[in-house]
Amino acid sequence: MPYPTRKQLLDWADGYVKYWNSGEREAWIANWKSVAPGDFAMLDPVGTPAKRGFENCAAGPYDLFQPSLTLYVDPSTRFVCANEVAWVMQNTFRKDGQVSVLKSIEVFRFGEDGSVEARTHYDVPEASDPAAGGLFQEYLPGRD
Repeated sequence: MPYPTRKQLLDWADGYVKYWNSGEREAWIANWKSVAPGDFAMLDPVGTPAKRGFENCAAGPYDLFQPSLTLYVDPSTRFVCANEVAWVMQNTFRKDGQVSVLKSIEVFRFGEDGSVEARTHYDVPEASDPAAGGLFQEYLPGRD
C-alpha cells in the first residue's frame, strides 16, 4: 500500500486533536488505524527508550493522559511533507484546579507498509509539577 495521501494525513491530523479533546477513544483509535494500520514505534520524548506497538504508543497513553489533557495545534505550525506530519502541540494539563502547559514538537513518519514512527521533543515536567508531574512519573518510570 502506498503511504497516506496529503488529504488523508490532514484529515488524520484534524481528527487527532478533535477526537482526543472530545474524549472519543474509539474514534481516536479508528483515526489512527485509517493511516497507520501496521507497526508503531515511538520515541516519546526523543532520548527515552523506544516504545513499540499500538497499545504502548497510542492506546495506553490515551488512557493515561486524556482525562486531564487537552491538545491544541496552531494551524501555522502544522506541516505535511510527503509522508511526514510535523507540528507544535500545546498540551494543557489540569488537575485539582492546577494548570500546566507543555509545548512539544512532534514528527510522524508514515510508511508504505502501514507503519508509523513518531518522534516527540519536549522537556519532561518535574515530578513536583502539580498538574502533570504525577502523570509523567507513571508514563516514564525511573527517569531522573
